[in-house]
This record gives sequence, C-alpha cells and structure tokens, in this order.
Amino acid sequence: MVNRSQKGNTQGKGTDVEIYLDAIWLLNFCFDLLLLLMTAFILKRRVKKRRFILGALVASSIVLFMFTPLSPYVLHPAGKLFFSIFIVLVTFGFKRFRFFLQNLFSFYFVTFLMGGGMIGVHSLLETDSIMENGVFMTNWSGFGDPVSWLFVGAGFPAVWLFSKKRFEDAEAKKIQYEERVRLQADIDGHTLHFNGLIDSGNQLYDPITKTPVMIVNIEKLNGILGEEASSVIMENSPVDAIGLLDDAFPHIGRIRLIPYRGVGHQHQFLMCLKPDHVLIYTKKEVLEAPKCLIGISTSPLSADDEFDAIVHPKMLSGHPVKHVS
Repeated sequence: MVNRSQKGNTQGKGTDVEIYLDAIWLLNFCFDLLLLLMTAFILKRRVKKRRFILGALVASSIVLFMFTPLSPYVLHPAGKLFFSIFIVLVTFGFKRFRFFLQNLFSFYFVTFLMGGGMIGVHSLLETDSIMENGVFMTNWSGFGDPVSWLFVGAGFPAVWLFSKKRFEDAEAKKIQYEERVRLQADIDGHTLHFNGLIDSGNQLYDPITKTPVMIVNIEKLNGILGEEASSVIMENSPVDAIGLLDDAFPHIGRIRLIPYRGVGHQHQFLMCLKPDHVLIYTKKEVLEAPKCLIGISTSPLSADDEFDAIVHPKMLSGHPVKHVS
C-alpha cells in the first residue's frame, strides 16, 4: 500500500489517498498474462508456460516504476516502445526479424483490441474504472469501490473470452471458405447451381455401384422436383415417398435409395437423384465430377445459409475441364 498526500480541495486541506500497489500489480499481471496468451493464440505460437509468466512479470512491473523516479522515462512513448519490445522478446524469443515484428505488432493489436473493448463496456455501464498510462486502475477511497473492481476484474476476462471466441469463429469460417466450391448439375435438360462445402467426413457411397453421394438441400431441387413432389418427400419417409410418387413424376427413373446411418440414428435410407453430369468450380480449375448421386436433404445444411450442398471428396478426382486464370 502506498500513501499519497494530495492537495487542492476547496478548504486547502490535504487528503490522504491510499493506493494498494500490490492489488494493482496483481490485477495488471493477470491482464498482461491474458494479453500474451491471446497474442500466442492468434499467431498459433507454442510458448512454454514459464515464458508467459516471465513476460507477464516484466509487463506488470511498469506499475512499480510508476512510483519511482524512473516514471517519466518508462511512461514516455519511447520508453513504452522499449518496454513492449522487451516483453515480446522475453515471451516469444527472437528467431528472425520478421518473426519478431509479427509478435510485436500482434501484441499491440491485442492490447488495443482489449483496451477498446473495455472502454466500450465502460461507456455502456458508466462505472468508475479508468485506464491511466496503460495501467488499469479504479477511482476509490481505501481499498476501492467493489462495483468498479468487479467491473475491471470480471469485464476484462469477459472481453478476452468474447474476442477469443470471435477469432475462433473467424478461423473456422476461413477454413470453411477455403473448402468451398461452386457446383453445376445437369438433370434432364435442367441446370442447377449450388454452393458446396467439401466434407472429408462424407464417405457416403451407393453400396452396390460405389458411386459417391453429395447431399443437397431440397429447396435447391424444387425447380426439377416440382412443388407436389417436394411436399411428398418432405412429409414422408424416403421409402413411403417413392410409393407415393407415381409414374407421372418425370424423373422417377432417376431416383435411388441409399442406406445410411446418421449420428444417433439407426440405419435409414436417403433418397437420391442421378444427374447427367456435375461440374465443380474451384479457385484454380473446373472439374467434371465422376459418376455421382445427389442425396436429397429435407433440412438445412448450414444454419447461416452459407452453403447448400455437402460435396463428397471423391468427386474432386474428376478430370479438369479448364483452368481458372
């Protein structure tokens, strides 16, 4: 605890302000540790735990320097830059200059991200928490206002978890995006277009002909099935639906039943259509898929409608039709 004598009230009397330096240091140590963990998470760096702890100790030591004659130098922009460089070197080491710059800039990015999140939540809730010279503090007398301490102690980890979740979601979407393709299927003179997701876990084949099966949302097939046939398929099991689709259905000869087993379900059947041919548009080339079937899914395949077909990886073994420049 540090006592300060502060002048300037209306009666000219000094007031003593008690600063619990150990509490402030511990709070900043925890926050600096989270910042370093987030930096490593973004960069996918594998860092030993003791390096994280040592880096957080170095980063939080700025709190101690604020109450020494070295305070003007440490809080100067050049001093802060030197301090940041030292923190990054202690935590991540130095392999090459580009590696070091990635670590430094990402550390600054995470710091600004977390600080901006705290300022946004602070403005929303209007607490008494403040950030002074890069150090989280609270306005208080004595040990401090429990509400403001609760805001800083709980708000920062909450912002950290929220940001980490957003990075995870962004990474998942990036992986999905890189595995997406556009598809064109021709059936009896009808041309259908889908946005597909390549799923390495999709190993669904016709057990007799070993033909790979791609799954497509039934809404994308309404143009060829028609409203009446789509309703029959939606409202009945695949086995019953085939019995209800009479010979008047023009594509009855293209329908196949494929046995499959979903997660948590017993053996079922999937209704499929046999297309004339399917083209797969990747970023680099256009492939003509080998012989395949289109499985009809009566439920959405993507919660956010980012894709409407699940592509069997075997379909990518087709011959290139042309290359995309």
